[in-house]
Amino acid sequence: MDEYLVPTDYGEDEFIEKKSRFIGRVWPVETEEEALEKIAGMQKKHYDATHNCWAYIIRDGAVRFSDDGEPGGTAGMPMLQVLQRENLFNVVCVVTRYFGGILLGAGGLVRAYTKGAKIAVDAAGKSVKRVWTVLYVPCPYTYYERVKLEVAAFGGILRKAEFGAEVELEILLPEAQAEPFLCRLTDMTAASVEALEIGQEYRAFPV
Repeated sequence: MDEYLVPTDYGEDEFIEKKSRFIGRVWPVETEEEALEKIAGMQKKHYDATHNCWAYIIRDGAVRFSDDGEPGGTAGMPMLQVLQRENLFNVVCVVTRYFGGILLGAGGLVRAYTKGAKIAVDAAGKSVKRVWTVLYVPCPYTYYERVKLEVAAFGGILRKAEFGAEVELEILLPEAQAEPFLCRLTDMTAASVEALEIGQEYRAFPV
């Protein structure tokens, strides 16, 4: 299974541009139907807004956008391009605009909707979805800090640490990094610390 980036969570932010209020929102979604539900929810919530522009990208599925009444190419497409530049999949973005009475022009609109999408993406955060190998590592206290550093160096995550006679660690590593990490662990500890592979998970974690 391939690895790819998704939003970590729901993200929202807003700004004012020449008296127009722009509210950017991003959600992680799994299907086009779910994306359309989020869009419909914003259209209902902000029924009094001037525009509710949107874009979404579903991995191995639909890629869509809408200017929702703004001049063609000034809203939905710039928002979609933000999602593409951020390399995000399974994502939907809605930028709501309350018109403030001052026209922004085509260039101003592109910049505003680009900003609305970007601040929403930043608020949501990004996670990488990939296959993770889960390791159980009983570790003497003398090696605990060094093992933590090696986990980070190999792009892994220390999910659990239980402190008893020794430290019992549960570690997640990118699938491709599991074998190199195990070799490094053997070398570093002169084979005194042995890891046990206890499974694999296909899930997203923040980057």
